[in-house]
Amino acid sequence: MASIRELHQQLIGKERSAVEIVQESLNQIQTLEPMLHSFLQVTSDRALEHAKQIDAKIATGDEIGLLAGIPIAIKDNLCTQGVPTTCASKILQNFVPPYESTVTQKLIDAGAVMVGKTNLDEFAMGGSTETSAYAKTANPWDTSRVPGGSSGGSAAAVAGGECPIALGSDTGGSIRQPASFCGIVGMKPTYGLVSRYGLVAFASSLDQIGPFARSVEDAAILLNAIAGYDPRDSTSLKVDVPDYTQFLASDLKGKRVGVIKETFGEGLDPEVEKAVNRAIEQLKALGAEVKEISCPRFRYGIAAYYIIAPSEASANLARYDGVKYGARVEDAENLMEMYTRTRSEGFGAEVKRRIMIGTYALSAGYYDAYYLKAQKVRTLIKQDFEAAFEQVDVLVSPTAPTTAFKLGDKSQDPLSMYLIDLMTIPVNLAGLPGMSVPCGFDSQGLPIGLQIIGNVLREDQVFQVASAYERLTDWHTRVPKL
Repeated sequence: MASIRELHQQLIGKERSAVEIVQESLNQIQTLEPMLHSFLQVTSDRALEHAKQIDAKIATGDEIGLLAGIPIAIKDNLCTQGVPTTCASKILQNFVPPYESTVTQKLIDAGAVMVGKTNLDEFAMGGSTETSAYAKTANPWDTSRVPGGSSGGSAAAVAGGECPIALGSDTGGSIRQPASFCGIVGMKPTYGLVSRYGLVAFASSLDQIGPFARSVEDAAILLNAIAGYDPRDSTSLKVDVPDYTQFLASDLKGKRVGVIKETFGEGLDPEVEKAVNRAIEQLKALGAEVKEISCPRFRYGIAAYYIIAPSEASANLARYDGVKYGARVEDAENLMEMYTRTRSEGFGAEVKRRIMIGTYALSAGYYDAYYLKAQKVRTLIKQDFEAAFEQVDVLVSPTAPTTAFKLGDKSQDPLSMYLIDLMTIPVNLAGLPGMSVPCGFDSQGLPIGLQIIGNVLREDQVFQVASAYERLTDWHTRVPKL
């Protein structure tokens, strides 16, 4: 699959039409979907109609932006007007949003062409895209393995060449971890940089929308299009958004890189450790000054997260009651039975588990013991990062402790599934930007990701380090043989 700039050049040079580029993407989807199950909805007619409009603009000599005519996949927890948005849950099976999310509207305005809505863990709760009510997505590098989660459909679609770019959402690692498992670039921006208006809420203080791409530059182009203040999102930041493509660097002279000590050691796959250590040596070769940094409270991230996120989820998911929209059981005898049966038939096991954990943590008598304490731990984790960024510009770690595991391997053991997000969760708790870039393969040919973390709104430094590293290596150019 060509890069955004290459496709753009082909379009303005009239070597190919937008219809041809979009059709190529749709053909690839048709070929691979029986194996991958990346998509819940393929919007072929709408996509080709949009592509024709772009071609008409080119024909009349109108200038087009970089994203015009570029196929993109959208995670199915982002509202798309007139196109079903299910969050991979039975409870939203027939829900068609009457409005467009801010990010998808921005992409429409930029001329990007949505080819479909991608599969995810139900309501974005999971790390393997196995809790979806509709399909289990497979990893393009080995279809017997998971693509990661919760944005596994978007990651698999980009890795499998079904589209050059995609959007995901990241609450505790849901963009970076699948990017690592699928050997592509995935980024979670600073909390508040990208509007959450129209993103179906899981944990409102943690959720953030971000790009998947084959290269760091493509991720920067996509972030340019979706970032920025939105008055409809109360957590949106009023900041100037720079052009992130201007930060793509080829060397790291003078850059200070911190290696988070706590992300190495017990539980880290030796092959992942080796690949990440090799990447750190390459950062040194690019001129970076590398030092070890301790974030001692990092290890409490998972415990704090699995109180805060389910608590927010239990509040957010209370709206699915069978009254306003979404599924509703028909033959209930009274209101209470209708609520209970709608939810017990509409929600899957993982979603129910998290709602119960959250409701318990927020209940009278337990609020102080659990929720309040978790928020205090969150503050301590933030302070660890603040202290670290006084000494370095960016932090690095493995993105995930292992490579992609087999489908079904962790389904019966929620705790081992939760531990997969060990390295990514603290970044969400602190609201920082983080990116996963491919940094190697294990002996089974499965991709490994390097996580690069920046300070608040220092996406520029994350892009500098990521692009310099990418230019030195060829991991991002490798594609699965499907």
